[in-house]
Amino acid sequence: MAVLVWLLIPVAGAVVAGLWSTWATRRRSGVGGVKDAAGVRGYEAFRAAMERAPADG
Repeated sequence: MAVLVWLLIPVAGAVVAGLWSTWATRRRSGVGGVKDAAGVRGYEAFRAAMERAPADG
């Protein structure tokens, strides 16, 4: 019986790790979710600025 308890510990740990990874990597959207649109717009503005010719050149 003690062997089963020791076997249950890593199995329970694997189940908890799987549930946590599912929860941690979920897509958040809606109210309070990840707002990628503002980040993408900022990145596009940065790229456009870097692609322009220098003003003093």
